[in-house]
Amino acid sequence: MFNQESEFIFSGEIDERAEIIPLIEEHDGNGKQDTPLPDDLPILPLRNTVLFPGVVIPITVGRKKSISLIQDVYEKSKTIGVLAQKNVNTEDPVQQDIYTLGTVAHILRVLQMPDGTTTAIIQGKKRFQIKEIIQSEPFFKATFTTLEEVPADDKVPEMKALLDSLKDLSLQIIKLSPNIPNEAGFAIKNIENTTFLVNFICNNMNAEVNEKQQMLEAVDIKERAVLALKFLTRELQSLELRTQIQTKVKSDIDKQQREYILQQQMKQIQDELGVSPAEHDLKELEEKAKKKKWNEQVAKTVEKEISKLRRIHPNAAEYGLQMNYVDILVELPWNEFTDDVFDLKRAEKILNKDHYGLEKVKERILEHLAVLKLKGDMKSPILCFVGPPGTGKTSLGQSIARSLGRKYIRVSLGGLHDEAEIRGHRKTYIGAMPGRIIQGLKKAKSSNPVFVLDEIDKVGADYHGDPSAALLEVLDPEQNNAFHDNYLDIDYDLSKVMFIATANTLTTVIPALRDRMEVIDISGYVVEEKVEIAKRHLLPRLLRDHGLKKSTQLITDEALVYIINDYTFESGVRGLEKNLAKVIRYVARKKAGKEEFILPVQKDNLISILRVPHSHERFQVTDMPGVVPGLAWTPAGGDILFVEVSLSRGKGKLTLTGSMGEIMKESATLALQYLKAHAKDLALKPKDFENWNIHIHIPEGATPKDGPSAGITMYTALASAFTRRKVKPYLAMTGEITLRGKILPVGGIKEKILAAKRAGIHEVILPEENKKDVDEINKEFLKELAFTYVKNMIEVTSLSLGDESKSGNTA
Repeated sequence: MFNQESEFIFSGEIDERAEIIPLIEEHDGNGKQDTPLPDDLPILPLRNTVLFPGVVIPITVGRKKSISLIQDVYEKSKTIGVLAQKNVNTEDPVQQDIYTLGTVAHILRVLQMPDGTTTAIIQGKKRFQIKEIIQSEPFFKATFTTLEEVPADDKVPEMKALLDSLKDLSLQIIKLSPNIPNEAGFAIKNIENTTFLVNFICNNMNAEVNEKQQMLEAVDIKERAVLALKFLTRELQSLELRTQIQTKVKSDIDKQQREYILQQQMKQIQDELGVSPAEHDLKELEEKAKKKKWNEQVAKTVEKEISKLRRIHPNAAEYGLQMNYVDILVELPWNEFTDDVFDLKRAEKILNKDHYGLEKVKERILEHLAVLKLKGDMKSPILCFVGPPGTGKTSLGQSIARSLGRKYIRVSLGGLHDEAEIRGHRKTYIGAMPGRIIQGLKKAKSSNPVFVLDEIDKVGADYHGDPSAALLEVLDPEQNNAFHDNYLDIDYDLSKVMFIATANTLTTVIPALRDRMEVIDISGYVVEEKVEIAKRHLLPRLLRDHGLKKSTQLITDEALVYIINDYTFESGVRGLEKNLAKVIRYVARKKAGKEEFILPVQKDNLISILRVPHSHERFQVTDMPGVVPGLAWTPAGGDILFVEVSLSRGKGKLTLTGSMGEIMKESATLALQYLKAHAKDLALKPKDFENWNIHIHIPEGATPKDGPSAGITMYTALASAFTRRKVKPYLAMTGEITLRGKILPVGGIKEKILAAKRAGIHEVILPEENKKDVDEINKEFLKELAFTYVKNMIEVTSLSLGDESKSGNTA
């Protein structure tokens, strides 16, 4: 709050004429003067200072004009006019550089200081206003007018409260400011004159010159007090904030110093006892390193890194990074392998116990075991299981690990976008760590585990890089014997790791990566397989998880088949598991509440437990020409879709709706063109196509659809619509068509056949080249299904369309 001028302590000696200079005089700056004022006043410009009436301050006189003025006036009237400079940096001010309103002052004393400077002690008497500057050299002189002030009545409650607030704020600021002496607070407490109290506080506060000048120019003492109160409030807030910051910084520094001292003391004690934690950790790392089976290159690298770690101070930030790096190097299972179990019968028994069906996969695993047993050493295959969700792809990896006697590690790649997740980050980065491959091996503590890369088809790519490209090295048997992780910066041998990838579809897997894997299709399950899986695996596990006895006969076979056909829409068994869990929870609730219930659960009881069954995917006989059921493949398994054709009077315009993709639209155009070209074969005339607009629609318009396998379905629907011949009931088809009328093979045959069976289809028309795919399916699962194989499109119409034509337009 206070300026340095407020301290009346001067170094050096004062001559024998020294006298006590009163800080407070009786007059208040508005009263009578001891001596009359002259007609003109010598003007003393002050820098950084505004003098208020009644206040005594010391000033240092340094400029030639100021020294000349003081020497001249001190020997005469000792009365001067004090004005503040507008710009403190102006060395030789002119009239425009000083304010016109100031304070008449009396020079009380002039002192020559030991350092050669002159100090004058002056006291403000009365405010004045310059009328005219009449002299500029050797110093300013001006005519003036004195200004009266409106005194304040301290008996008024408002003024009394204002003065109390000024005193309180001033005392708080003095207490918080280390540079202000306590005597200032004593002075404020003992000032009884209201006007002088306000002027004393305004004069000594640490405000800017322009703010003080504004206070001096206030005629009313009350107004001046309000201005001072605003500034003091702002100053106190600033001081409190500054004090809080300083206190916090000091506390933090004290805490750091305390911790440092304690650490040094602890280090000294540990050195005396010979139990330094850092040294203990280093010895432990060296002991582990001695037991490792790594090659010479790795051994040299680890030895070098441990030596580097010894040279780093344990309290340095780099020490933790280096310790983590060395620790990972030592913890990795370099050339450490588990012994493979070559008992083929045991392996086959485990595979059959854990999974029902999947004969191809089991055969491939047993073949690998047989070759490994004969040769003793073989690079592990890179298998990729592709199939719908819930078909057991991931759990199959666990069974393979059990059958081989190996460790099992699974890494989910779904949503992975950063290449560093595979290759690791360079150890120079903060928070760097190895990639997921190396982390998995560290966790497995073996260099030949079964490593499942789950959801490899859902790996993404962005500005962080392409993880699929990083997987090329991991999954290449010719390269992965020297896999380079950015964090390790040393080659690691992955050739003994058995990698198994899983995917729902290969369409999103880059060709180079797909080429490195041996793809094994895992199709969906038929009803009979699902029943066996439920009995052997799902029900025993669910009964155990829900606290029921494993021997409990929960549900009849008829009810189980009913759940599969009417409550699930899937190729796998996850939906079946959820519905069985509902049934078990129902039984558990009845049993816990001691209510009556009947076991096993019958088909008729399911509606009350599982509510109304779904009606989707069931074939519905239509009595309208132009509607043909087709078979489709999706990542979730097979599905049936209906192709609908409607004719209306027009000029032969073709409209396609139902979220068809480009390939499917081309198939529709191709089917129409072939029908036009071979209209005679179906007893149609060219003008029939010119007089009718054609609309082809596939229901479930919100679902995108694409692919060539709906070609013969669209052709049959168009032929049915134009000839008015209905399609035979319970018939479905799939196949790609060409402009020459050939029917080409399509994929996903097993999934499509399973969808046809779920929907209640009795007959399926397939391309002749797909016969081999049907032959691979267990004949037991194909009961109640008849297959017709065709080569040409014209065969399809004779097999699928009825003889009778229905009159009227199609719907």
